[in-house]
Amino acid sequence: MDKKWKTSISEIVDGEVHIHGYKITDLIDQVSFTDAIWLELKGELPAEKERAMLDAILVSTIDNGLGPPSVTNARNSASAGNPMQAGVAAGVLGIGEFHGGAIEECARLLQLGLTAEKLVEKVISSGERIPGFGHKVYTEDPRAKQIFEKAKKLGFFGEHSELAQAVEGQLEKKKGKKIPINVDGAIAAVTSDMGFDYRLGKGFFIIGRVVGLIAHIFEEWVREKPFRRVAEDEIEYDGVGPRPLKKT
Repeated sequence: MDKKWKTSISEIVDGEVHIHGYKITDLIDQVSFTDAIWLELKGELPAEKERAMLDAILVSTIDNGLGPPSVTNARNSASAGNPMQAGVAAGVLGIGEFHGGAIEECARLLQLGLTAEKLVEKVISSGERIPGFGHKVYTEDPRAKQIFEKAKKLGFFGEHSELAQAVEGQLEKKKGKKIPINVDGAIAAVTSDMGFDYRLGKGFFIIGRVVGLIAHIFEEWVREKPFRRVAEDEIEYDGVGPRPLKKT
């Protein structure tokens, strides 16, 4: 009789955890955290080049300052007196379509098998923007540049990375200005070339960013006073003015 829950990832054998067949105690002794992440997601241990590439991707997502929603959410939650897990959860819930979510959608588009011209036409004709391209601060995202350089060095700059750069060229042609590939787009392209399904896109961002969230939550506790709030001089009310309540 089939059991209701099935997994090919992990099991308990003779009281010990096994991950894809490997004893957890052997993994603790012999592999890095990045190795273990690859094993969980892929089912096999990575080659040295695969480990190095995934390591670089995760480092690139670890933090991007105090401003992004994930960090402000986490710190506001911590400021309210919540425990670590609540702060981290609040931070992760701050990851969405416009912050961290672009990796998944960009990878999905890159994995459709379209040419750069067709891909750009498909998205622009729908009135949407292409995720993974453009940045509020950078005219060239140095993190994206570094990831692509690493991918070339390690042999992971393939058809999806080439397509992403071709899309950048098509966007400049259509828009009349450069809309650079950002770090999300670079991660989407390289992870696609590494054979990862696009649905893992947000996962890569979350794995790296949780470390940054934990650091920010701890700093909030030890450095700031509780109950952080928006200053009154930063708030502008533009609704209806004071008025009497008329009884009916």
